[in-house]
Amino acid sequence: MTSQAVTPSHERGPETISAVLPAGATVHAWIKARHGAAPGRLTAHVDGDPAVTVETSNPDEFEFRQLTLESGGETAFSYDPVTTDVSVLYAFLQPGVLDEGIRLLHVRPSNAAPQISGGYHFRPPFGWMNDPNGFGRFGGRLHLFYQHYPHSLRWNNMHWGHAVSDDYLHWTHLPIFLPPSDELAARADGRGGAFSGSAIALDGTGIRIFFTEQMKGREPEEQVQFTATSRDLVNVEPASLILPARPAGLGLTTDFRDPYVFPSPDDKWKMLLGTRDREGGIILLYETDDPAAATGWTFLGILHRENRFGMTAAECPCMVPLDGPASDPSTRWALIFGLLTSRDPATGRRNMMLASVGRFDGRKFVVEFEQELDFGTDAYAFQAFVDGAAPVGIAWLANWTDISKDIDMPTAMTLPRRLALRDGALITPPVAAVESLRQRQLDGEGLLDGRTVDLANGSVEIVLGLKEAGSEFRLVFEHPEATVEVQLNEHGLSIPFSACAKASPCYIAAGARPSAIRIFLDAGSIEVFADDGRWTGTKRLPGFKGVSSVRLVAPAGNVFTAEIWQLAL
Repeated sequence: MTSQAVTPSHERGPETISAVLPAGATVHAWIKARHGAAPGRLTAHVDGDPAVTVETSNPDEFEFRQLTLESGGETAFSYDPVTTDVSVLYAFLQPGVLDEGIRLLHVRPSNAAPQISGGYHFRPPFGWMNDPNGFGRFGGRLHLFYQHYPHSLRWNNMHWGHAVSDDYLHWTHLPIFLPPSDELAARADGRGGAFSGSAIALDGTGIRIFFTEQMKGREPEEQVQFTATSRDLVNVEPASLILPARPAGLGLTTDFRDPYVFPSPDDKWKMLLGTRDREGGIILLYETDDPAAATGWTFLGILHRENRFGMTAAECPCMVPLDGPASDPSTRWALIFGLLTSRDPATGRRNMMLASVGRFDGRKFVVEFEQELDFGTDAYAFQAFVDGAAPVGIAWLANWTDISKDIDMPTAMTLPRRLALRDGALITPPVAAVESLRQRQLDGEGLLDGRTVDLANGSVEIVLGLKEAGSEFRLVFEHPEATVEVQLNEHGLSIPFSACAKASPCYIAAGARPSAIRIFLDAGSIEVFADDGRWTGTKRLPGFKGVSSVRLVAPAGNVFTAEIWQLAL
């Protein structure tokens, strides 16, 4: 079932959403009663005959309703806009949904995805998105769950969205996977919902997910941990509470979230959780003897703490083996986490993502070195898993400093990235599949000659080879809403950026001296990978128009090769 959106007119009177749907189609609808009106009502007619009607009396938030069409044909969904508001309507066939995805029938202008020509980053089909969740390969496919609010382009009570892929790049949108609790789903006040978490494969078929339920103001705990299973990778079963409280006696704040579950060197399931105390961010470690990871979770202690940025909450932790199997004691592990509200005093950058690399025996983590994950700071909530023999991760392409309660901000995920050790550093290059995006070459010679090169829709990859490590250059981009450059000089590799009158942070990898640069531009983003991801910088760009041109400024001979590739899915 191919995706299609049919949006009704805005004139008052009965509204109709029409589509030809097959027999047995499942329809998901979110409807709301308008204030002071009769119950909201949505009726489906198939070939002119009434098939099914759903209702709601809730004027505060859209409520979920499911319809099943016994017969197929010309289907019309009708409602009275005086009494009823319809937020999202999509259809799918249960048996083939993992292959065909959903068919989007209706969204409102206020929660519709932006129309982007040629974009190749993952975006949701509608609504708000932030952290990746449950990123992994299950049933032979790559699954990406994500923090999601369907009914506007701003953060609100959290759901889990869901998509699948065979290559990390082409994604099929699936039905919304995990809604908030009934109490939270009935309100649109941003009190919480199904917060971030992870997923593991079940024996046989299916997955087990782990997530934080947030309910603001709840006593004694605002944040508690749940688990649930899905046998068909589409429908989730009722969740069970597994961790009802924070560890006592540690002076922790109410932050207690984002369970990341993974197999450890001692053949037990481990769980990481983020929190903080008055000194800084803390990663907690739990374990269970249950092979299914369903019950028996016990607290082992503090795995790691980060005090350099003050009282900042560690969140979205993940941990993966880098240079060998989890069972090998000599394997080095990467512990990656975000620090919410952190600020780097030297550059003004906020909400840092850090990576610590060292040895992990299942109980203790001995750090060998630490580094920043992304000097652009717009690769947040990074989550990784081991795909085959090597770890791969993805992040939210945004930063909480950009979020406004008053301004819509549709966002994307970063390009998926490999993780590996090289020359005593963690490298995070894009997955090899990104080369399949290359369609045709643009004027690389013109770039070397100092000419301004047109970049068409701005979905491009630029590859530069430098005369020697650290050779200085500037790439100056033309963007309709921001000043954007990539620069390498004696201070390091940076993304000079400004989109408003206030001072912008300095997005820099201080001291970096790379010899090769790959830059991926898309509507709304720039991603810089230097020396195969030894230094990686990601920056969200405003608006949904791409960079229109580029010009190279460099001493003669500093840049000796340049390729520009037009990219497309």
